[in-house]
Amino acid sequence: MSVKELAATINDIAIRGKGILAADESKPTIAKRFASIDVENNEEHRRAYRELLFTTPGMEEFISGVILFEETLSHKAADGTPFPKLLAAKGVVPGIKVDRGTIPLTNSEGDKVTQGLDGLGERLQNYKQQGARFAKWRSIYPISAVNPRRLAMQTNAEVLARYAAICQENGIVPIVEPEVLIDGDHTIERCEEVSEEVLFNVFAALHRHHVSFEHMILKPSMVIAGKSCSQQSNVDEVAKATIRVLLRTVPGSVATINFLSGGQTEQQATAHLNAMHRLGVTLPWNLSFSYARALQAPCLKTWQGKPENVKPAQEIFYKRAKLNGAASCGEYETSME
Repeated sequence: MSVKELAATINDIAIRGKGILAADESKPTIAKRFASIDVENNEEHRRAYRELLFTTPGMEEFISGVILFEETLSHKAADGTPFPKLLAAKGVVPGIKVDRGTIPLTNSEGDKVTQGLDGLGERLQNYKQQGARFAKWRSIYPISAVNPRRLAMQTNAEVLARYAAICQENGIVPIVEPEVLIDGDHTIERCEEVSEEVLFNVFAALHRHHVSFEHMILKPSMVIAGKSCSQQSNVDEVAKATIRVLLRTVPGSVATINFLSGGQTEQQATAHLNAMHRLGVTLPWNLSFSYARALQAPCLKTWQGKPENVKPAQEIFYKRAKLNGAASCGEYETSME
């Protein structure tokens, strides 16, 4: 493990007022995004859209890292500059999604486990040569009356820990992403119960695998009621429940926690992050964002796949990055929308 190398990456990412752009949508996922604006899902459109994001003037003021998809890591801007080099020149750290998606977990009905550990060390070395300095691995936890089952929580924690250890061994900072899904009719209390147990299992496994907490990034869900729940919580309730769970489960030595937006609207994700910083609680970690849709949705809708819309789309993307940068310092106001 190259501690100096890992520390340099953490220092470049965990900056107050800055967060991570998740631009690592798989081909099927971005196909859904493009379908919503009637744009064909082909490689050139994917490349052009990512270039729009990465070349947005001033995005580096609020974005310290970008998670790329494997295809995007090898793409180039129109002038021939590889995307990782383009980002690095702006002071933005390139990263890479390395998991291979989820499959049903045998003997744990309703639960899933994430694939991709085979050959991971070799892949990481190739990604590193292309410019990636951090990686991301996502495990998912659906909530029902019985899910996630203990087997699922323990299995996914073990896989996340093995991934993180392999990353650090190769000089790559791991983003550990245990996503408690927002789908369903569960209450915020049920989400809090599940989130606490999930994170407890994750950090126990990370400790067993000798993962350095100082050189990793946690990307958790916020504690929030399911989308179909009849009783939705207000912003302060979400903030309080989320911070309560984090303080109970996450070691203070973890450098930075960057939330996923997980099905929230862009305004909700921004408001919830902002509220956490206004609780008056002393937090041991940097607390920021690692959003995909909550940063990109208005930009994508404006772009519509048309070259003449690139500039207005970039302006909207810049605005959402700026608002989330403010939220990560507790300085966001709804009037700024």
